Amino acid sequence: MHPAAPATLSTDTDITMEPAVNYSNAEKLERRAMGLPHCEPAPAGILKPDTGSRPVVRMTAICAPSVLNEAPEYGSAFSRGLRLELPGGVTQLLISGTASVGENGETLHPGDFRAQLWRTYLNITRLLEAEGATWKDIVRTTCYIRDIERDYDEFNDVRNEFFRALGLDPFPASTAIQARICRSDLLVEIEAIAMLLQPS
Repeated sequence: MHPAAPATLSTDTDITMEPAVNYSNAEKLERRAMGLPHCEPAPAGILKPDTGSRPVVRMTAICAPSVLNEAPEYGSAFSRGLRLELPGGVTQLLISGTASVGENGETLHPGDFRAQLWRTYLNITRLLEAEGATWKDIVRTTCYIRDIERDYDEFNDVRNEFFRALGLDPFPASTAIQARICRSDLLVEIEAIAMLLQPS
């Protein structure tokens, strides 16, 4: 499908609009139900969630630009991680699915599973460090492996070496899942949850 040419609206000044999108009738209905325009891309900030007087969790994005870029730089709509300040002096870090991606968004070590896994651990380590955390604060990981039958033994070998080198005891809770990852040259991706207690 080729995008339509930009439409032009003539008033006192010439305003170029976004190209028209061919939404299905069902998508138009669902977009309308969400309060979005049914025939054009929604402008930023059009939806204003009403939290009323209820307090909301304070969130800040986690970044480590020295080792990996920010996902919105290549069109993905997610943060590399979020820091959540919870009641009672508890901080939770949610690290998004992280892979062997470099500071310019490029895939590093295509075809080399072990090298990709080590780089993934480095990227997560730097994201943790940006928030004053370490792997000792990680309580759970979810590990996505492109070909789990082929690569699980290598995955477990590297993970055991890394966690033992860190002196982790106990190891984080973890689940490994076979999954297609967002790029065909990425072989492994890990997301993680860390919990930090503020000093009393």
